Amino acid sequence: MRIDRPLLKLPIGFDGNRLAQEAAALPADAWMAHPQKFDGNVAVPLVSPGGAMTDQWAGPMAPTPLLERCPYVMDVMRALDSTWGRSRLMGLEAGSIVPEHVDIHYYWRTHLRIHIPVISGPKVLFHCAGETVHMAAGECWLLDSFYRHSVENRGDELRVHLVLDTVGSERLWGLIDEALTGVADGPLIEPGSVAPAALDFEQVNAPEIMSPWELGTHISYLLDWVDDEPRLPAIRRILDRLHMVWAGTWARHGAGDSGIPDYLRHLRQADDALAAACRPPVLMRNRWGLLDSLRRYVFANAIAPHRLSLQDRMTMTRPVRATA
Repeated sequence: MRIDRPLLKLPIGFDGNRLAQEAAALPADAWMAHPQKFDGNVAVPLVSPGGAMTDQWAGPMAPTPLLERCPYVMDVMRALDSTWGRSRLMGLEAGSIVPEHVDIHYYWRTHLRIHIPVISGPKVLFHCAGETVHMAAGECWLLDSFYRHSVENRGDELRVHLVLDTVGSERLWGLIDEALTGVADGPLIEPGSVAPAALDFEQVNAPEIMSPWELGTHISYLLDWVDDEPRLPAIRRILDRLHMVWAGTWARHGAGDSGIPDYLRHLRQADDALAAACRPPVLMRNRWGLLDSLRRYVFANAIAPHRLSLQDRMTMTRPVRATA
């Protein structure tokens, strides 16, 4: 889903003090280094594949033992009433920054990211697509991480956000719709005010074989980020051809193994044609390469790695090389 803006504050609030108490009560060894090794970035997994202490994103999700030690965090999740994917408490040490970047990853393409500040101060600033905001403790924000963004903690304590990933829900749609129509404030969800209920966790979050409908959605999304590019008609023809031949193979084989040789051939032919058409790189509005994004969003995820031979997996590493 697109919200057509880099940041959106939702009309709902939470008790930042109670969230901070739960974060402070977690053991020191629960905080793990950021998977991309950004200095000063640490995180506590709360929802992960199988409930393991990992930053992995693919597979049936479950609560980690640490989520069960955070009853108010679970109240927050119940109040937002969504199907939850990978979720964490994310920390940024005093004096640290997250450098400007764009999140080019299939999981962020298919999910919304909710930020709820837990421990923050006025010297913690979030920069996104030319906007700079301070997110106050207890507020609820959506971030579109395909815009260029960075974070700086110029304060003197660890900044902590509750970061929840979800594909969405009717409840979340309602909050987004209210925010987009100008509703700025909403209810404060007090601890203990949410009726106990089981949380829903995603069980499917990566395709075995990407359907032609999903493939076409990702292609359309990325092409919408390209402005005033004379090569765009030629690129569209290459991608239209990929979409058509993929749909033909899908109609014959679906997600069966028998179609994998054809699916691989379609991807390689499209990649070769795009590599020639995108030299020098075609950049999107976020100053990231179109071809690199297609490779990361579509080509590298169109066939689940466990469905490929070792040789095919090695050749499929080509679609994720940087071009910008």
